[in-house]
Amino acid sequence: MDDDSRVTRRRVSDTEARRANRGWWDTDADDYQAEHGAFLGDVDFVWCPEGVREADARLLGELAGRRILEVGSGAASAARWLATQGARPVAMDLSAGMLRHAALAADRTGVRVPLVQADALALPFADGAFDTACTAFGAIPFVADSAALMREVFRVLRPGARWVFSVTHPMRWIFLDDPGEGGLTAVHSYFDRAPYVEQDDAGVATYVEQHRTLGDRIRELVGAGFRLVDLVEPEWPAGHEGIWGQWSPLRGRLFPGTAIFVAEKPAAG
Repeated sequence: MDDDSRVTRRRVSDTEARRANRGWWDTDADDYQAEHGAFLGDVDFVWCPEGVREADARLLGELAGRRILEVGSGAASAARWLATQGARPVAMDLSAGMLRHAALAADRTGVRVPLVQADALALPFADGAFDTACTAFGAIPFVADSAALMREVFRVLRPGARWVFSVTHPMRWIFLDDPGEGGLTAVHSYFDRAPYVEQDDAGVATYVEQHRTLGDRIRELVGAGFRLVDLVEPEWPAGHEGIWGQWSPLRGRLFPGTAIFVAEKPAAG
């Protein structure tokens, strides 16, 4: 965070966060895809800027024949990759702009999956509709009540189903969003959960990102009924010199940039 009055940390309501982030991603969709589309691919499942791929990590378990919900899918490259593995994915996102890119990518590749525009806090699916749910940096950091999101995902999963999601590693909250040496000095409290907010000159939020500690995330999962199976903290791979926002080789070699939570809904009985 800098000294610009348009960047602050303050509490926001779910309504304010939803309005801001839907507007942001609708407006930014073209630029986001232009900057990151090549890294993410049209038909690929990349969990994080460190380059962990589901093809290698296999965090979701069995894919063939599974009904899989990608929450906060963006342009749905992961859902399309899942379809090529024999899964039956559904890609869901709040942003019409990102789903427009999902449709364009489907035209380019010929790999089509159902696209649903919806709010992650009110999933338009029946109880137990899916065998697996996943998201790579989608939805979770952008809602004020992420505990409610966990409960919604739990609801739409069948017993025994897996829920896997990646988010910015919570310890990154301590540092500035700077991939260089300026991002190596701790300046914020890890325990300050006030959201990062970008706002216009009138003080209206235009982008909101939430912070939760590792303990918060685990309590959200357990509180929703999930069992935590694994917490993956990817190391920065040798030879990877790419920079994605605050992610860089300099920072990545010193502390984690991503946390991937692997959880399961307990089997019936």
